[in-house]
Formats: sequence, structure tokens, C-alpha cells
Amino acid sequence: MANYDIERIRGDFPVLSTKVRGKPLVYLDNGATTQKPKAVIDAIYKFESEEYATVRRGSYTLGEAATTRYEEARGKVAKFLNAESHKEIIFTSGATQGINLVAHSFGKRFVNKGDEIIISHMEHHANIVPWQMLCEERGAVLKVIPMNDEGELLMEEYRKLLTERTKMVAVTHISNVLGTVNPVKEITELAHSAGAKVLIDGAQSAPHMKVDVRDIGCDFYVIAGHKMYAPSGVGALYGKYSLLEEMPPYVTGGDMIVTVGLGKSTFAKPPSRFEAGTPPISQVIGLGAAIDYLEAIGFENIERHEHELLEHGMKLFDGIEGLRVTGTSKHKAAIISFHLESAHPHDVVTMLDQDGLCLRGGHHCAQPTMERFGVPATTRASMGVYNRKEELDLLAESIRKVIKMFS
Repeated sequence: MANYDIERIRGDFPVLSTKVRGKPLVYLDNGATTQKPKAVIDAIYKFESEEYATVRRGSYTLGEAATTRYEEARGKVAKFLNAESHKEIIFTSGATQGINLVAHSFGKRFVNKGDEIIISHMEHHANIVPWQMLCEERGAVLKVIPMNDEGELLMEEYRKLLTERTKMVAVTHISNVLGTVNPVKEITELAHSAGAKVLIDGAQSAPHMKVDVRDIGCDFYVIAGHKMYAPSGVGALYGKYSLLEEMPPYVTGGDMIVTVGLGKSTFAKPPSRFEAGTPPISQVIGLGAAIDYLEAIGFENIERHEHELLEHGMKLFDGIEGLRVTGTSKHKAAIISFHLESAHPHDVVTMLDQDGLCLRGGHHCAQPTMERFGVPATTRASMGVYNRKEELDLLAESIRKVIKMFS
């Protein structure tokens, strides 16, 4: 798509034609979850109504066709992330399960007492709690990369944290609160120089920028379907095949085995080893359709459009007295978190809803980030492919009304 036709894109999303409290819907909560284009809805409907069967079990026509569609989606994810092979893609229920899979399985195989795990101060709870539990279980040590007042990681401090005992560095690609785009390639190179492996949480990056796991060099990368215009309940984990081969199963049951005896079982090779039970087939097909949709728009176009939205929003907010933006990194995605002196974010979100505006208010599953910036919560506007500058104008106008009401 040479030119960014915003009206054409908006027309692809049926929900955007609805109204909230008699006002046109303005959806600015894409960091939490995204709306679905008709292409994704249609792909799921067609499969569910005309083609449904379980996968990797039935040798009849419908079952074989469903398996083909399912594995085609795996190939799409592999290409989307520039993985070396489709065998490096494991379907999960989302980014959270992907991180837990690595923490449990990699941790069980490679992490021992006295070893070290490094995370950052800006992580989502999903990239904190699994590593805390692993450290408690294995007697390992959790270290944290600090950040400055702009919301940027202090790379010199990170270098000091790395030792020969570091086994894993797990960081977010883009902060879900601050919008900070972290230097994940540099983070990975430094970790590898210390002999550590790297997991990148790509939940906030995959919908907004071109991701190349081979260029980054990371060992693991997780994505969440519902944040990239696909259904909820599906995501993917990329893992280097040589590592996946050494890792034990995370969940056991059907379809992840070679043989099962009453005394002992043997396990399949990746990715099947990590996909026990009946998978979310319709959701996986929806994820494949969402990838097709994003790639048809083009990430160069998406990045340019969303950067223009960010610049417009930051300029608008800079002119509002009593509003403070949290997260002002030089490298920032289209996420703006802010705090009003006169009102709590929960109240702000409730008042904005009166004007049809959908934003998130709270700690955004990132309580350590809130503590770092000295606020209990923020209100967050997170933009996507279908948002317009005019919607940010409406947001700024509505915020001024809220400030006037509470002052």
C-alpha cells in the first residue's frame, strides 16, 4: 500500500462504525487489545462454518485440510519474525504463556542455584513474576536494569549486572506503559558476550514495527495475537531450534509424545513437544489472517503513520496545563501515558468514556514502573493502524473538560 489510506483501513474494522453513549467510538486502548479487521473475522467464520476439524489427528479430507491451514499459519509467523525455520515457532495462548514456557522449561534445564536472571525495571508483570518464581524455585538471583527519568534503560548499569553466572536476560522490546523502544539488539549482543541467553517480550512491538529475530539475535521472542488484530487466546513463541531441542516439555498430554507406556513416555521434537492437547485452531488461523493484513499495509507505512500520531499527541498534551506525560524516551512508540494533577486515572477514564473515548487507566500490569515514576497509576492512550489525528484532538478536548470539572 503505497499511500496510507486511513479511511479505507478504518472501513476494514466493523466495530469502528459503532457509537458509545451516542458518540462515535474512539478506540485508543490498543496497548491492551486491538480490534479485528473483517479479513480476520471472515477467516475465522469460514473455518468454523465450512472447514472445521481438529488438526494432526484425522486422516480424512476435512482434518487434513485443517492441519494444512494450521501449519500454513505457523509458516506465516516464521516468515513474519524472520525465523530460520517454521520448526522454531510454537503456538501458545499468548505472550504470557510463551514467557512462562521458557521460564519453566529453560529454567528447569539450565538454571541452578547461584545463577542469575536479569530483567528490567519497566517490565510487564508477565515478564517479572515467572522469573521471580524460577529464582525462588532454583535458588537463583534476580537482577534489575534501572532506567532514567525519561524511561530509558541505563545501559552502563546493565553492563555491570552481567556476569559469568548470568543465564537469561528477559526484557521488553517496547514498554507497554512508557512506549520506550529498547535497544534489544545491543542488549542481546552484550548478553551473549557474557554467555547468557535472551528472551524478548514482543507483545507491544509485533503490531507496530518490523521484527527480525535473526537480526536481533535473540534466543526467544514472544508475541500476542490479540494485540496485533488477531483473536485472543493465541500467541507464538520463537525459539532457536538448538535450544528448544534441549528443553523439556512444559505441558504434557496428547500430541507432544512419540510413545506412551505405563512406565515411561518419549517426547516429540519441537515444536510438537510444546503443543500438548488440542490447540486453538480457529485462533491460529485468525493470527495468520492478521499477519497477512498487517503485511498488506506494510510496516514502513504503519511505523510512519503511528509516529505521526505520536508526535501530534505529544504536542497536544504538552499544551495542557496540569497534565504530565510519563515516558519521554527519544525512541518511543505510539503510546502516551499521562497523569492529571486533579484526578485519578480511573476517574479520568470514566469521564472520557462519556465522550466515546476508550483509554486504559491503572497500573497497566507494571506496578514497579509506576513506583519508579512516583504515581499510583496513569491514563494511557495507545494508538493503532486505524487511529486518526482528529481522534487525538477529541481526546485533548475531553481531557480539558475533565481538568475543568475536577479543579
